[in-house]
Amino acid sequence: MSPDDSTNAEILDESLVPSHYNDGSPVPVTIPIALAPGVSVVYTTRLGGSSHGDFASLNLGGKGGDDLLDVVANRTALSQELGRELSIISQVHSGTAIDIDKVWTRNTPYGFDASGSTASSQSQAHADNVAQDVQVFAIAADGQVSLSQQLAIGMFAADCLPVLLADPATGVIAAAHCGRMGLLRGIIGETVDLMVARGADRQRIVATCGPCICGDCYEVGDEIATDFEKHFPGTRTITRFGGPGVDIAGAALQELQRSGVNNIVSSQPRVDAATQYLNADEELRTICDADGGEQLDERLAQMKHSLCTLENPLWFSHRASALHHKEHEGRMLALIMRT
Repeated sequence: MSPDDSTNAEILDESLVPSHYNDGSPVPVTIPIALAPGVSVVYTTRLGGSSHGDFASLNLGGKGGDDLLDVVANRTALSQELGRELSIISQVHSGTAIDIDKVWTRNTPYGFDASGSTASSQSQAHADNVAQDVQVFAIAADGQVSLSQQLAIGMFAADCLPVLLADPATGVIAAAHCGRMGLLRGIIGETVDLMVARGADRQRIVATCGPCICGDCYEVGDEIATDFEKHFPGTRTITRFGGPGVDIAGAALQELQRSGVNNIVSSQPRVDAATQYLNADEELRTICDADGGEQLDERLAQMKHSLCTLENPLWFSHRASALHHKEHEGRMLALIMRT
């Protein structure tokens, strides 16, 4: 069995995926991607966390109003599961990338939190206790670059596109948050340029595009779609809702090519396998019931793109939450780490 086949077996063999640790806390459900020799990408799902309600259950975002205790528990469990310290920043749809190795310091139980989390706690007394261990501040950027073997650098998403990159020869890794505005502001080019400054070779860089809202679902209006098409030809779409939309994953591939990155690994086969395995998951069924839209079987039957955050119920999605008349939604993390 090849290493790739072995990883697929771990996804598909239920006996290898326990739902809880010995202390009763849930195990984060993640999807691993073998990006390159010595480099792994991990996508978190909505499953295997401590959050409740609209944030159920593996919400990793701290700005949406979720309970701080649950967010910290989810991030800490993820860090333990990966065996890495997390590195998260405050994403602002910019074209700014940073060398995280210059500023990283352990300021939380799960690693480095520069995301400016403002999660409120249902218990102020508990929040005060947590605050003693979580000293959070904000670094505004949408790209991270690192050479560290101890870090899992991540980008939050709930419709925007995470792009993960690595030069396996030098060990330079990077993560970029690519929303529509970030793409227009050149976040991919800035991130690749910083990787090169840290010693990466553009011709060796390998990249993959994570889950995001697809062009069939991302409706934006005529003026926005027309402007986006000027910058990224061929990315204007007509969505399944009947209006003009854009394909941000297609735009990201154009930006990668413009930046000299031509080695692209598709995340779709692994995500397809994980979706197939989890299609009978009871927690996912319960979450779909709470969404208030179609039942799990209906949503999976209608799904055309497993990487689409609106179509696939494994992912958090701002647009899906709006369609289901929910007030909030959580955030996933797309992470890259040296192995």
